[in-house]
Amino acid sequence: MRGPTRALMPDYLRLFALFGIVVVNVQFIAFSLLSGLTTPVADSVAEMVTLWLVDGLALYKSYSLFSFMFGVGLGFLMQSAARRGHAFGKLYRNRMIGLFLIGVVHGCLFFPGDILFVYSVTGSILYLMRNWQPGRLAKLGAALVILPTLAFASFMTAPGEMPEDIMALERQVMTTGSFAETIGFRAIAYAIMSPFVLVFQGAAALGWFCLGLASVKSGLIDTSDHPLWTRARRWCLVPGVGLSLLASWMLHAEGMDAAGAVLLVAAPVSTLGYLGAIAAISRPPGPIWSRLLAAGGSSLSVYLGQSIILSTLFSGYGFGLWDAVPRPQVVLIAIAVTFGLIVALAVWRSFFRLGPFEWVLRRITYAGQPKTLPA
Repeated sequence: MRGPTRALMPDYLRLFALFGIVVVNVQFIAFSLLSGLTTPVADSVAEMVTLWLVDGLALYKSYSLFSFMFGVGLGFLMQSAARRGHAFGKLYRNRMIGLFLIGVVHGCLFFPGDILFVYSVTGSILYLMRNWQPGRLAKLGAALVILPTLAFASFMTAPGEMPEDIMALERQVMTTGSFAETIGFRAIAYAIMSPFVLVFQGAAALGWFCLGLASVKSGLIDTSDHPLWTRARRWCLVPGVGLSLLASWMLHAEGMDAAGAVLLVAAPVSTLGYLGAIAAISRPPGPIWSRLLAAGGSSLSVYLGQSIILSTLFSGYGFGLWDAVPRPQVVLIAIAVTFGLIVALAVWRSFFRLGPFEWVLRRITYAGQPKTLPA
């Protein structure tokens, strides 16, 4: 199924998105999670520049890239099931159950901003569209990305405010709380946040799922030099990223609250531009890059590993670095942790065919199947 050409763009895409996701998520691991409802205040020029770059280059875009890859994964799973004679409905049901369980554990123990729960719910809806033609999927996907984005942008014209007592409780728990207290706080935060994350991100995620599945059905994901990727790179990359950087600067440097809405609206354009740029660099790699790309293919293990390590570094029960390290250093730590995980998984994949969490999800997905697990 997945010859050399097919594997290139998905693996480059995963590797790229992993670094984008971690620099966004670490802002809510190393600093106040509740500040997601407000605009973070920079204490220095370096912190302002960091917020400007993180929001301008990665915020909203990284999750869109991974959502796109989720749809691609469904297409690959359908082809694998058909080739091996598996009942696809059972495989997919098991996979969504596995994502749901892993997501709940991840959200309660390590990162309440977990996205796997949203993927399991909206991914179940995607199953209903599995037999749609690429054109129909693309139209629905575009509508689900554009319309909710425009609707939700209207809610971002002014920052929210959290009660001071709740913010004080978060600080106390994250700086001096025990493991049990921290887990309790995260579990409550996860229970409260998950419905809102599902509502505000679910529709757009489903839209990117549809676009990813359409790219598999049409063969677009196999063809990195397709003219559509060229047009995406030419017409979306510079305008999308440029507008995102401008909006982020207006938000953090100038204090213009409405710029957050512009940042949200520019994100889909930037994502399309990123897809076109990633297609351009998706060329046969050398031996070292091959190992790194293979490790990046274990994106679930890297994503969960990021949360496990970073939450330990910044929590009171770990190294106690919460809100004690400047943002530029926090971003460097997050990038270093991600690079270390990718190198470690490259070594792991020299001995095992799957990353540890991919193995768990694969076992759940193929539970009860009479045939040998696929590679």
